[in-house]
Amino acid sequence: MKFTATLSLLFATPSLIDAFIQNSPMKTSMGAFSTMPGGPEYRDSASLQSPDVIVQGGSLKTWAFSSPAVERVQVVLKTEGRPLDADVELWAGPDNTPHKMRVYVENGATRPFNAVMETPRGPNTVAVRNIGQLEFPMAAQIEAVSAAGPLGDMERFDHGPMTIQGGALRTYPFDPNVDSVQVLLKTDGRPLNSRLELLQGPNNNKQVIELYTEDGLDRPFYAIIETPGSGNVVRIVNTATVEFPLTCSVGAYSISDKNSFDEMQPVISGYGAENRNGGSDRDMFR
Repeated sequence: MKFTATLSLLFATPSLIDAFIQNSPMKTSMGAFSTMPGGPEYRDSASLQSPDVIVQGGSLKTWAFSSPAVERVQVVLKTEGRPLDADVELWAGPDNTPHKMRVYVENGATRPFNAVMETPRGPNTVAVRNIGQLEFPMAAQIEAVSAAGPLGDMERFDHGPMTIQGGALRTYPFDPNVDSVQVLLKTDGRPLNSRLELLQGPNNNKQVIELYTEDGLDRPFYAIIETPGSGNVVRIVNTATVEFPLTCSVGAYSISDKNSFDEMQPVISGYGAENRNGGSDRDMFR
């Protein structure tokens, strides 16, 4: 049967081949299901099959992946508009934490945290701790994704790969029509210590990620950062010493067709081009 199917594909007409390509998963939309050429399978929060798990302030939730076939996990953290403050750790065996992150987001609804963690050589457990107060719950989605291909599509990175020496920093400004940015951090096998910040205005941190991985080649860091409004700048600091450089690649992930003044305004305290009342910022203050 396999030999017959192979022969039928070899001698198929171009119309049949085009129909097969049009019906393949690669032709589906970016929001529902996206497998970038040479990159990972990426889904937004609404398209993940795993349910939202509420993590109350001061509590801990864990997701265990006992199968060694799970080599990549997507982590999504969000709120209903309140600040988000969490610790995300990867446990691989007793008292072994090869990957950990401290995440702060000013508004978990406008800028949800979305990252992909490498989980080779299972079993592994992802632990999410809400270190905020009881008044600041959050929702977490943890799901295993395909590990085919490298993290990120290198052709879509506008900046990189660029080496950041220990103690140095790099900034990447983006245009107002850039809705989200992809960031890939890795090393040549040495530990990776860095701080990733999303700025909108002078020293106005909208999102901060403090990152540690024991092997930046085996466990690189890949994240999609939402950048609504204008004046967005991604700042990456190598917090390690000079003996531990890292390689950084940054680029626009999704681009919209914003062209009006209201659509390009900075998003402040959850409001921006589209505030919660459905109007513009100008309408709020009239």
